[in-house]
Amino acid sequence: MTPELKKRGSFKIFSGSANPDLARKICDKLGVPLSEVKVGRFADGEIDVQILESVRGEDCYVVQPTCNPVNDNLMELLIFMDALRRASAGRITAVIPYYGYARADRKPAPRVAITAKLVANLITEAGATRVITLDLHAAQIQGFFDIPLDHLYGRPAVLEYIKGRNFENTVVVSPDVGSVERARSFAKRLDMGLVIIDKRRPRPNEAVVYNIIGDVKGKTCFIFDDLVDTAGTLVQVANSIKEHGAAKIIAAASHGVLSRDAIDRIDRSPIEELILTDTIPVNASKSAKIKIVSVAPILAEAIKRNHMGESISELFK
Repeated sequence: MTPELKKRGSFKIFSGSANPDLARKICDKLGVPLSEVKVGRFADGEIDVQILESVRGEDCYVVQPTCNPVNDNLMELLIFMDALRRASAGRITAVIPYYGYARADRKPAPRVAITAKLVANLITEAGATRVITLDLHAAQIQGFFDIPLDHLYGRPAVLEYIKGRNFENTVVVSPDVGSVERARSFAKRLDMGLVIIDKRRPRPNEAVVYNIIGDVKGKTCFIFDDLVDTAGTLVQVANSIKEHGAAKIIAAASHGVLSRDAIDRIDRSPIEELILTDTIPVNASKSAKIKIVSVAPILAEAIKRNHMGESISELFK
């Protein structure tokens, strides 16, 4: 632990079972040990969490993305925070690198649930006093919480990786109109042009491309999105821009959900490289196309600044 952190007082970082490797990387960056906890299962599958050290009055951080198996990991996070609250923790911050159930953030049809709001309520009621998360599916989800939320971006980790390579004749591709702001941000920082894909989604995990707004012929195209789930949309976009003359296609996303046969789809697609962050554990050995960059430095800096009572606004840029 650095001298400035020691001066402020101790804090504890815990990891759920969803992504312990990321939690350990965060601890390494901060120079603190990962605090001890026991996470078990009863015979019927119920989750049992026991904090194995005193947390009375402590500043506690729980690192737990709500990725697959999303229901188990979400329930584990809730039980974890309840255990900390009952152990008299001073502050409880839920560090959720990937926020599951975020895609249902409005009512696109009658009689459907808004699960992004439901999960926000559950996290608050379980005892969280603050949330730190990365690349929400929709920015308005920040307003679903009645507690402070720090919405960070995995963009710096991806940009650092890309800037270390020499690409020429490049353009950034927004996979849909809703991703234009994210793609424009990347284009600005990489000093590249912008192409927008006009697509429709007739049903979940399926997309149809109607128009390509901009020129991709002969260019190295970077497709930026917040997550890759079944990879159906990503591959559809890649196929379309390849048909329109794209020379090289590189995709990047913060969250590699990679459900079903996503990896096989990517391997069969014209995508030459898929850059993902480690918000969700991904076995990169399953595909030579997958490259992993770490968001541990970003989360570690956010935790340090929160503990020190310092502004983290620079991390939003």
